[in-house]
Amino acid sequence: MEGAIEVAQHPTVVHEIPEETAAQAADAVRLSAKRTREIFAADLGSLSALDRSLQPAIAPKEPSVNERAQKASIASRIRNEYADVKELPAALAARQAQGVVAAAARRKKTKVEEVVSDADMARMIDDISESGPQGSQAAGASMALTRITGTATAKLPPNAHGPTPQRDTASTSLVRRDTVRAQKPSWHAPWKLFRVISGHLGWVRSLAVEPGNEWFASGAGDRTIKIWDMATGTLKLTLTGHISAVRGLAVSPRHPYLFSCGEDKMVKCWDLETNKVIRHYHGHLSGVYSLSLHPTLDVLCTGGRDGVVRVWDMRTRSNIHVLGGHKGTVGTILTQATDPQIISGSLDSTIRMYDLAAGKTMGVLTHHKGGVRALVNHPTEFTWASAAPRQIKQWLHPRGDFMMNFEGHNSVINTLAVNEENVMFSGGDNGSVAFWDWKTGHRFQYGDSVAQPGSLDSEAGVFCSTFDLSGLRLITGESDKTIKMWKQDDTATEETHPLDWQPTLGRQKF
Repeated sequence: MEGAIEVAQHPTVVHEIPEETAAQAADAVRLSAKRTREIFAADLGSLSALDRSLQPAIAPKEPSVNERAQKASIASRIRNEYADVKELPAALAARQAQGVVAAAARRKKTKVEEVVSDADMARMIDDISESGPQGSQAAGASMALTRITGTATAKLPPNAHGPTPQRDTASTSLVRRDTVRAQKPSWHAPWKLFRVISGHLGWVRSLAVEPGNEWFASGAGDRTIKIWDMATGTLKLTLTGHISAVRGLAVSPRHPYLFSCGEDKMVKCWDLETNKVIRHYHGHLSGVYSLSLHPTLDVLCTGGRDGVVRVWDMRTRSNIHVLGGHKGTVGTILTQATDPQIISGSLDSTIRMYDLAAGKTMGVLTHHKGGVRALVNHPTEFTWASAAPRQIKQWLHPRGDFMMNFEGHNSVINTLAVNEENVMFSGGDNGSVAFWDWKTGHRFQYGDSVAQPGSLDSEAGVFCSTFDLSGLRLITGESDKTIKMWKQDDTATEETHPLDWQPTLGRQKF
């Protein structure tokens, strides 16, 4: 074809090596390997060769490779283990030398030459001690008990001038400690039931005493709020407006207002002059279970099933703070004029203390093992208490320092109350009631509340309680739809009702 480029194809040429040349190359490699073996095999060809010196016979004798390796290993181990204690302090060494001489003079026994088990090892150790890195310091001062220069805290060790004298120093290890003695509780007269008030058609869930101590209010599961006369126990007024159980009540000491909250998510402000609702506080997402008024500020704190504590402006109805942190229902709220101004207990077994100004948590107490259903402040001391199932604990403001346990009420405790006479009341879900001495935690009275005739056995439970302002009457709201009033037995004395108390060791308040 015209214009095509022809490419010449050359055949591949393979050169073959003659057999004679290959045999010569193999002989040369074999001769080279034989010469290498003759030169080096005598020195390093076997393990036994490592025990001989690598120098010729006419050269100065030097240790073998194996001996040098063993000597380096022994020197390293001696330096690591005994470098710091190789030499004793001068005073201790002199004392030890005197003791050895005196003992030898007393015994005067025939000297027996010691025979070492491994002569080679002993010779290596002697060589290391004479010519090793530690031997250069044998004649000088010991470095074991000297301070390192240049360090910030360079100081002599305690036994640099001899053993530390411990013979005459006072020791606290064997000192007899003072016996921890339990504080003897104060004697309190027993409390007895003196009045039962019937009128509600549902469980009585909340109580509040008026600042003038003339009447008290009660809220129940029948959705009503009733006002009762304190002296006679007669019904004065019934307020209706809630559409579910009333769970919290509070009477303002500075305004003619009554505040209530219920399971209908409502928080109401009642004007006691007109007996009507004048304000609603909207914001809770579920039932409101607890309510508390600040003693000095015009703010209202509420908590419930949505797990938050809401702080309301009493007059403008605005939601000032939403205090979160709880993971369960807020069952009780405590307010006071000093920090922490708000304390809340929740069914998540925690107690939170809040800073009202910042709207943040100041601290969390996780001591309880069950839901916290009740909190109470002491009226005169800077202490408070909390209640959970089978547990009552006393705390110290303002940080919530734990003080002691109140042991002996094995029930789900719904309510706490304390008066100025250091009497604390606790009511249980099974109708049990207990009276305690606040100072020592001694339970001086325990029993069961008597249900009104016609009630079921399951309708035994104390849901709320409060002392009146004098502290002489105790009011309880119970599940048998009644309100019970208690007072101290005036005829009781220390002789007729002696204090049943046995001291126990190891019980401390703080």
